[in-house]
Amino acid sequence: MSLQVGDEAPDFDLAACTGDHEHRVRLSDFRGKRNVVIVFHPLDWTPT
Repeated sequence: MSLQVGDEAPDFDLAACTGDHEHRVRLSDFRGKRNVVIVFHPLDWTPT
């Protein structure tokens, strides 16, 4: 799947932690309610 500038991001879910509370977050939970910035950090949090 290839995205172009201006395309709507596909829905996805991922594990999240808020303090000690673990839960799942879906992009669609925020759609139309808040702006969302998606950032990818390759190799972040991996030992070197």
